[in-house]
Formats: sequence, C-alpha cells, structure tokens
Amino acid sequence: MASENPQRCDTDTCVLIIGYVWPEPRSSAASGHVMQLIDCFLEQGWNITFASAASEGEHKADLSAMGITEVSIELNNSSFDTFVSELQPDIVLFDQFLMEEQFGWRVEKHCPTALRVLETCDLQSLRHSRHQLVKQRLNEHQGDDDALDVFNIPDDVLFAHMAHSDVAQREVAAFYRCDLSLVVSDVEIELLTRLFHVPATLLQGCPLMLRDIPYQVKGYEDRTHFLTIGNFRHAPNWDAVLWLKNSIWPLIRQRLPGVQLHVYGAYTPPKATALHNPAQGFHVMNWAEDALAVMSNARISLAPLRFGAGIKGKIIDAMLCGTPTVTTPVGAEAMHGELPFPGAVASNATDFAAEAVRLYQDQNAWAQAQQTGLDVLRARFSHEQHCATLVARIQALRENLEAHRTANFTGAMLRHHQHKSTQYMAQWIEAKNRTV
Repeated sequence: MASENPQRCDTDTCVLIIGYVWPEPRSSAASGHVMQLIDCFLEQGWNITFASAASEGEHKADLSAMGITEVSIELNNSSFDTFVSELQPDIVLFDQFLMEEQFGWRVEKHCPTALRVLETCDLQSLRHSRHQLVKQRLNEHQGDDDALDVFNIPDDVLFAHMAHSDVAQREVAAFYRCDLSLVVSDVEIELLTRLFHVPATLLQGCPLMLRDIPYQVKGYEDRTHFLTIGNFRHAPNWDAVLWLKNSIWPLIRQRLPGVQLHVYGAYTPPKATALHNPAQGFHVMNWAEDALAVMSNARISLAPLRFGAGIKGKIIDAMLCGTPTVTTPVGAEAMHGELPFPGAVASNATDFAAEAVRLYQDQNAWAQAQQTGLDVLRARFSHEQHCATLVARIQALRENLEAHRTANFTGAMLRHHQHKSTQYMAQWIEAKNRTV
C-alpha cells in the first residue's frame, strides 16, 4: 500500500493530506494552492503526511525533499484503516470532495477526534453547471458565440441547474460532513451561504497565498506578443483555446497582423497540437518549463474563460509577472474585489479582441494595468494574512470541536446515512476484488 509506512505521529500537530492527485504546482492552480497550504502548515512546525491513490505525474512536486512523508494508498481497501489508525493524525485534509466521500467514513471511524477539513480549490458543481448552461446556450444559437452573452445567467437559472445536479448534491453534502471547508473565492462563499444555506461556521475563505510579491517587473518595451496558458486537462482551458482559435484570434490578427499568440499548457493532447498554425500566428508551445519566465516576456495574457469557478491561477501568475490580462466576467470573478481588474474584461469575441488590441497598443493603459495587478496581489493574496487567519481558525476548532460538531446536526445526519452507503459499497468492492 505505502511507499513508507509511518507510525503514530509524535509531534504536537500531525496533518494527513489525502490528495486526489499528487501535487504538480507548475501544472495547475489547484496543486499550487495545496502546496501553499503545505507551506503554511510547515511554518507552524506541523508534521505532514501526504497520501494519494493516484499515479505520479511527470511534473510531481518532490514532497519528500520538504520533509513530508509520502504514502501510496488504495481506494476501497481496508489497508487504509490500518495506516490511519497507526498514524492517528490530529488534522485530516481532503483534497476535493471525492476524497472525503472515499475516505471520510474511515477517518471518522478510526480517528474520531481528528479535525476533518475539506480543500475545495473551486466549487466543482458551479463549474459543472456553468459548463452545461454555456453549451446549452451555444447550441440554441447554433454556435454563433458572438451573438449572445453566455455570462449573463440569472441566479435562479444557475441555482435550479445546480440543485438538480448530482455533483452539487454530493459536494454540498461534503461541506456539511466536514468540520471546516476551505473556499478560495468570496463569490463562492456567498453562493454557498445564500443559495445552499451552508452555515458560515463551516466555511473558511482561503484564496491563493503568495509570498515575495514583486515591486519591479519588465516594462512595456521589453515585451512582445500575446500568451495564453493552462492545463489542457481542465475543460475551461480547452474551451478557451478553441474560442481563441475560432473567433477571437482572427479578429486580433486583422488589427495586428504581425503579432503572435503563444499557447502553453501541461499535458498537451494531439487535438491541441493540431491547432498549431504559424502562418496565422497561432503557436501551440506545449508545456512551459518556467511559466513565469514566458509570462514575463509576453505583453498581454489572454484568458477567455467562458465557464469555470474559483481563483484563476493564470491570472495570478500574470499579475506576478506584471502582465495585463484580458479575460471574461467568469475569469475576473473573485480576482480583484473592489479594485479595478488589472487589464480588461469582455463578454464576447468582438469586444474581447478590441480590448486586447487596445491594451497591446496603449502603453499608458498597459502600465496602469500592470501596477493595478501588483496592488491586487498585495491587497487580496498575502501569504502572511491568510495563513495566520487559517491557522487561528483551525486551532480554535480543535479546542472546541465537540461543541462545533454538536451544532452541526445536518452534518451528523449526513454522515450517518451517506457514510453507511459509502462504507458498504467500498466493502463490497473490496470483497469482490478479493474473489477475482
């Protein structure tokens, strides 16, 4: 089962992180957020074990070099019970609700006093429903994506779709079953409390936590061309590349015939490579060894996200590099608060291309957007601020865990019913596997 088999933790605070995947911080913002949480926990002197049933990706972070114990676990296997019973962690963090579904009942059974924390990265049910609604609207308009505003989805329509979604029902149930859920977006906290009535006592705002925010970055004259970046396995990123290729980039090239668009992304599939067309200035560059370096050389970052949720790592990286971004209302969501967006926001291909050309050519507007990006980072994504707040919340819950759980009757009810079905299914699968 395990690459290592740790015994009971002998430090003041032992943390077990159960990962959906092994973190690849240079491939996705989700993994970047997990690594920032790890950094925060290590800062407290906490002992960390990271466990996952996933196979290792080619860009996996070297956790062992950070003093973190790496353990390979199996789904639907009681060997996990022995492992977690021996470890007896004080805090268990589930990376995505799927991990809570799979292992939550085992943790509750064998480590009942461990604080159970859910790391969401983004609200998957929100991203899923937006995706379905965008596809529906595009189909209704026969693919004429410049003739409608796919971002103007009324709350009642969105909520009705989510309320009937299996993903939403499972995800929100996991919020209730855990002692605390980390939500990266203030927009998603508002949605959870207003539409799904999740108690604020179960939620903790925890956006990306950044160290070493720069004060000086490359200037306008030292940059050229456009860039877009993102993991191709993430559906919003692939949709964005297609929208760029088919609708947005041709409009930009009409106005700026000499410029290029460089498309970077981890796990580039053949369907993406097939879009490579130097004659059109559309260059598919595959994975960037140093994403910040290529971002720093671009004059403008393009992020035409038609659906999605959470915090957008590509926009954070652009701000860190001083690269203004042109994006959509979905891309800008929860990124800048009351401050201006560090670039431009547009809702259709024509306006998107016009804003991209304007920022590319207007040095003064470009410089203002660059400075705004650095201001946003310091105001909203400080490691020191969010790490301290998170640790204080965790410590307070550990000291008052019994009363906290008593107040969450809905969570107790869901654990009683849902975990029984999950438990029996897992045990049935394990027994079936033994007979094969």
